[in-house]
Amino acid sequence: MSTTTTTEEGRRLRARLDELHEILAATRVRLAPDVVARTERDLAGIATRLDLGVDHTVVALVGGTGSGKSSLFNAVSQLEFADVGAKRPTTAQASACVWGEPADALLDFLEVAPTRRIGRESALDADEQAELRGLVLLDLPDHDSIEVGHARQVDRLLPLVDLLVWVVDPQKYADNALHDAYLRELAARQDAMLVVVNQSDTLTPAAFDEVRADVERLLAADGLDEVSVLGASARTGDGVAAVRAVLAEVVARRTMAERTASAEAGAVARRMLAALGAKPREAESAAHVADRLGAVLGVPALASSVAAAHASGGVVLTDVRAPSLARVAAVREAWLARATDGLPDAWAREVRSAVAGPESLRDAASAALADVVVPRPPERGWLARQRRARNEREGAEAAVAYRDAAQRALTRVVADRLVDPAQRVLGELARARTALTSDAHGLSPATAPPASG
Repeated sequence: MSTTTTTEEGRRLRARLDELHEILAATRVRLAPDVVARTERDLAGIATRLDLGVDHTVVALVGGTGSGKSSLFNAVSQLEFADVGAKRPTTAQASACVWGEPADALLDFLEVAPTRRIGRESALDADEQAELRGLVLLDLPDHDSIEVGHARQVDRLLPLVDLLVWVVDPQKYADNALHDAYLRELAARQDAMLVVVNQSDTLTPAAFDEVRADVERLLAADGLDEVSVLGASARTGDGVAAVRAVLAEVVARRTMAERTASAEAGAVARRMLAALGAKPREAESAAHVADRLGAVLGVPALASSVAAAHASGGVVLTDVRAPSLARVAAVREAWLARATDGLPDAWAREVRSAVAGPESLRDAASAALADVVVPRPPERGWLARQRRARNEREGAEAAVAYRDAAQRALTRVVADRLVDPAQRVLGELARARTALTSDAHGLSPATAPPASG
């Protein structure tokens, strides 16, 4: 089966499908197995639909034995191709007329025999047929046929069809088989249905109006009150132009295959987005964590000692102390709790495993502070020690310089050991979420859940 999609919409759908595959590959180890399995099935289903082609508008003529739909098929296509029975007017095989590019993959799927396909346009009437370019017109086996294969063919068509044209005759339009087996089941698709009362030439205008009114009444009883009813005569050609005009309007719209594939891709994206969880809260900055870590390591106390020593001319009485592992662990855990808030368990575990443990964080922070020079007060004579205001100012400046240097050193440790490793994981999540919610390919984006917290 060909995987070539020729329309711009088809190319966008292909690109979106490839992107969804890439997102799944990047996130699958952190998604639940059932989510992965369903996503793979759904993406395969979309690929199959695209393989059938999304660049053809599918219109099917459906009706019972003797309704004249094959004659209408020939009248609309302006060809004598579909079988028109004289003694027993039964359509035994589906026929297809294609305007524009061939639709072989689609017709293979619908089991239309190659000998029952015909291309419509020619160099002689291309302009005349241009409004129907892209149309696949099907003359399906009679809906009241007892052949199981015929019913299967109709059932395969329904999810792909853009317009179902129910062809009825003035005598059998109230056929229970039509209403019970098909029409009542298609109430949700009435925007994609048209009823044509064929053989209108056998009725007077007044009689036709009565028949049309009765057909509309029966349709309304089946929940199909929005379905249009037209009259036509395949024999005389009356009303055929109106039917072709409706088909041209349908061709001008996005095809059902396009809409269905796009909707399915959107549904996959929404389910994946839900599985990825709500947008994480913004993680606390490395500088804020470094500030709290510095408090655990005694940076404020040492800075105060530096200020006091400069002011009094004494010595720095406090040095960097060995921090409690439990207190370092508490700082780390508080940061992790915010960074992983709202994440699915698998992503939260990945973040936790990516960052340094409490002991590694403590040792790295202690080593970094040990390399920070602690300002010592200069030797001063008796007179210099009496200049209290200047000494206090110098002490305050030295304390600030030490705190800033310690903050920079600890910020680097926190960034290297906590923030950057976590962001590598969270960045994958953010990229996946952005791709799932983007409209880069001209398709409807998935709706993102709100951020947590």
